[in-house]
Amino acid sequence: MKLVFAGTPEVAVPALDALIASGRHEVAAVVTRPDAPAGRGRRLVASPVAERAEEAGIEVLKPVKPRDEDFLARLREIGPDACPVVAYGALLPRVALDVPAHGWVNLHFSLLPAWRGAAPVQHAIMAGDEITGASTFLIEEGLDSGPVYGTVTEEIRRTDTSGDLLTRLAFAGSGLLVATMDGIEDGTLKAVPQPADGVTLAPKITVENAHVDWSAPALRVDRMVRGCTPAPGAWTVFRGERLKLIHATPVPERTDLAPGELSVGKNNVYVGTGSYAVELLWVQAQGKKPMCAADWARGVRIASGERLGA
Repeated sequence: MKLVFAGTPEVAVPALDALIASGRHEVAAVVTRPDAPAGRGRRLVASPVAERAEEAGIEVLKPVKPRDEDFLARLREIGPDACPVVAYGALLPRVALDVPAHGWVNLHFSLLPAWRGAAPVQHAIMAGDEITGASTFLIEEGLDSGPVYGTVTEEIRRTDTSGDLLTRLAFAGSGLLVATMDGIEDGTLKAVPQPADGVTLAPKITVENAHVDWSAPALRVDRMVRGCTPAPGAWTVFRGERLKLIHATPVPERTDLAPGELSVGKNNVYVGTGSYAVELLWVQAQGKKPMCAADWARGVRIASGERLGA
């Protein structure tokens, strides 16, 4: 089939690579978000998908909105049979959805109908799910509600951050997306409506959502830190300034600390929660680089009885 691929961040690149390498389909163009300011100089930078497409000599379309007439006219000129999508980052209007004969097929990083929305991997970790996966489905105007073509499953490991898990799903999902395109082309694959039961939502996690509540149980704190790493980053307050929590681990044998209370040893930093303690392993103080929590604690000279939190 002739394809127009839509995607923006690094997590979408493995799927684009897999479609290019398949040899069966032609990626005629790529649709991605416009260049965005990045770095200290805030200069405009192309998306990872745009950079990869340009390296491969593929036409890149960067509409401000996917309902822009110039974009729609070019899409009709290309005449794609299908448009595979991975983390494009903009809502597609009906006028765009109707262009390809086989529609726009999204690779979504959950087992639908679970975790519909912008942050499925983060929410799966934060909820304590043991299994997640990826799904390909036909995009319709509802939120991730279209009929499903196929799925792959992935175990959520005990120490997984959302970055770890998303990386594995990006590669597993790329194979699923290619297989979905193959099945659509040869007519062996039909989309199946999602069940009405089991729908959960995964809205974008804001910085405020990532504020750690030390009165919560240790396992919930651990899931919050892992689910919000690398973005938006779980955080707390120490001496009136934000402290980002990069890596922590529950310590069931420490039950002597009040929620938020710090205990510092020679090479360990413990914090009390609503159940047992967690050990801080890596943190990032405001305006500083990430560092080992023990080094941070030595630098700030934590006094007996000091706490994290408001």
